[in-house]
Amino acid sequence: MTSAAFDLAAIGAGLSFAASLPDVEAALDSSTSLVVSAPPGTGKTTLVPPLLASRSTGRVIVTQPRRVAARAAARRLAQLDGTALGDRVGFTVRGERAAGPATRIEFVTAGVLLRRMLDDPGLDGVDAVIIDEVHERALETDLLIGLLSEVRELREDLVLVAMSATLDASRLSVVIGTDAAPAPIVDHDVPAFPLTERWAPSSGPRLDERGVTREFLDHVARTAAAAARDLVREDASGDVLVFAPGAYEVSAIARRIRDVDGSFDVRELHGQLPASEQDAVIRGRRPTESPRIIVTTALAESSLTVPGVRLVVDSCLSRHPQRDAARGMTGLLTTAAPRSSCVQRAGRATRQGPGTVIRCVDERTYAAAPARPAPEIAVTDLTDAALLLACWGAPGGGGLRLIDPLPSDSLIEALTVLRGLGAIDDDGRATAEGRALARIPTDPRLARALREGGPVVGARLAAEVVALLGGDVRIAEGDVAQALVALRGGRTPEARRWRADADRLERLVDATPGIRSDLDDTGLVIALAFPERIARRVERTSDGATFLLASGTRAGMRGPLAASEWIAVADVARASGRVAAGSGAVVRATAVVTEAQIERAASHLMTDRVEAEFVGGRVQARRERRIGAILRSSAPVRASAEDGRDAVRRALRREGLDVFRWSDSAEALRRRLALLRREIGDPWPDVSDAGLLASLDAWLAPELDALASGTPAAKLDLTTALRRLLPWPEATRLDELVPERLEVPSGSRVRIDYPAVDDPARPVVAVKLQECFGWAETPRLVDGRVPVLFHLLSPAGRPLAVTDDLASFWSGPYAQVRAEMRGRYPKHPWPEDPWTAAPTRHTKNRAGR
Repeated sequence: MTSAAFDLAAIGAGLSFAASLPDVEAALDSSTSLVVSAPPGTGKTTLVPPLLASRSTGRVIVTQPRRVAARAAARRLAQLDGTALGDRVGFTVRGERAAGPATRIEFVTAGVLLRRMLDDPGLDGVDAVIIDEVHERALETDLLIGLLSEVRELREDLVLVAMSATLDASRLSVVIGTDAAPAPIVDHDVPAFPLTERWAPSSGPRLDERGVTREFLDHVARTAAAAARDLVREDASGDVLVFAPGAYEVSAIARRIRDVDGSFDVRELHGQLPASEQDAVIRGRRPTESPRIIVTTALAESSLTVPGVRLVVDSCLSRHPQRDAARGMTGLLTTAAPRSSCVQRAGRATRQGPGTVIRCVDERTYAAAPARPAPEIAVTDLTDAALLLACWGAPGGGGLRLIDPLPSDSLIEALTVLRGLGAIDDDGRATAEGRALARIPTDPRLARALREGGPVVGARLAAEVVALLGGDVRIAEGDVAQALVALRGGRTPEARRWRADADRLERLVDATPGIRSDLDDTGLVIALAFPERIARRVERTSDGATFLLASGTRAGMRGPLAASEWIAVADVARASGRVAAGSGAVVRATAVVTEAQIERAASHLMTDRVEAEFVGGRVQARRERRIGAILRSSAPVRASAEDGRDAVRRALRREGLDVFRWSDSAEALRRRLALLRREIGDPWPDVSDAGLLASLDAWLAPELDALASGTPAAKLDLTTALRRLLPWPEATRLDELVPERLEVPSGSRVRIDYPAVDDPARPVVAVKLQECFGWAETPRLVDGRVPVLFHLLSPAGRPLAVTDDLASFWSGPYAQVRAEMRGRYPKHPWPEDPWTAAPTRHTKNRAGR
């Protein structure tokens, strides 16, 4: 490598950050880590890399969160350095590289550097790494900070610089610093030019269940065109920058502006454009050229500087990954842009002078937006990150200095996916398959589809499907197969980029030559990537259908494929409105799949078993074939004895002993035993619900077998079953300790009403008062422990007194009862002296006969 220093004076001409270079030098003289905070457009990305390169002989790597930013920054610096791109200054992004052995400064995306570090963890030949745009909190950027902090423990000479437009500098300095001291901070600020804020809310909603509404796109386009006309009248050199949430909206707004006013040079700026078109926008315009309206995504917030902008029109919308924890899915979600992002967008209008921002919302809506974006690590799928960490040797990020730890629920879900792919072992360490998947620059699930699908469907089709699903391509009506047809014959930048990605992926497939690719296999490739998203239609509606995914999620869908019985879903996301009625999710990309293809892709999710249930007092069994949560077929069968017993046990655990019909005899025996257990304890059995459920095999085993063989519960003899619990020889005294009936002085044998199993009350005998004349000693049960409670009844069977002390009753309250009752029941005896009267259950006349 050449060691010639970069001409910082020439490179930094007109850049305000040039004034802070001495501070950067001083900080690096005392530390090998540094935090740089400076607003967008001040020149930190242009000046800090050549400064570091001039202080060392090795390579300086600069990471950017987006490919377009990496390419643009490299081209800009090479131009200022007066050298060819790929010579002293170069770049490497997915699918494109302009760098060589002599390259001193290399701009890369964070993902490229992460995968490079798997092969070269020591970063041989690299003297410094600059992580730019840290404030965006992209997942790969956060992971890089953790990995590089560990590398620096072994390489004290490696310089690490974190740069951002807005960030929590003190927190970051602790993370990238050492245990001894945090990293120094260089904070570069410049006076802001005045900004005029205007509000232009739309009369209709910005979003519906399909995304951004057409009405709102029309509104943004009309607002931008009108504002651009006003700007030209005041400042013909000024351009307009319009922010939209994604590439689709960028194209839609740009097309509408061209239809409204053809006098402007309307340009698009997003990551899907060819590099030449991106460069044309970033270079600015000559004075002789028409005024420009540039419609862009969030990449122009801070990653790129667009010169000449005096007016910003902001949709105040952003698109970001969002994980749905309840359904275990992650997708791109369009929501209100955080206010911090809107502030950065507005700042693009005041880089070179006073500017204006027009926000297409009202002030209340703007104030209700979140203050800052959530870190991507907290909201997105972590499967790729977890695999990379496992390959690095830090499963789950353990031991790494991360800005934020990986959320445990998302991490557990990601590890489950990786184990299903065979990418990690039970300890979370990467397997050989996992290392192979990690080297394919796409999601591990898509990498698995590429590796396993190529030999089956052909390398080309597998690569085409993976390139489509791994890219940022809008799929019309969610039909992946038809999207492939359109891309194969397309001449758009999107189609060219897709073909390049497919070519690159095809070279990674170890496939048998000569396999003929067929679009009918598109669903198989998707199913190999996402077997848990195989889905079956479960409901038809007038304008779509609802599908049940193997994962258990329901998702709505419109379009021609809604008529299919089976589909393999590549993209499913949260939604609201009619499209996902009753489901809360919507299918956005899918292909038809056959049951034969399902068996090839998801055999591990298939079950074929007998499901027995105890319903309505009978064991009912069906043979069910399922794919995850999807029921393929169900037919009634006879349950095996084991399945039947399990079904009854499940019902008992779920509903308790009420699933049985207890006869009077069984209930009475259970109550008697419960009283013995309460008063004596062991060896008398515990016949509470919990006790009986815990000892089913000890007392109910024959009945369980009978139920399993088809006997209805109503025919069970639970009295006999309970008697199996009687302890011997103590059981011989059962009728003595807790008799079923009590003989009263009249000679009647009256049933004893024992309390319920969990009721601490006493046994009750309800008997006519006349049958107990002369009875002084109240009977006691359980060897004299429990006095019987008497309910003394009238001749009509109505209660007259309740007592457990008969002697006291005859000597006292009886007289009042006699006075009140003898006139009402004159045919029955009411003697003045109950002690000497003959007990009877009859009237006076019959007793006399």
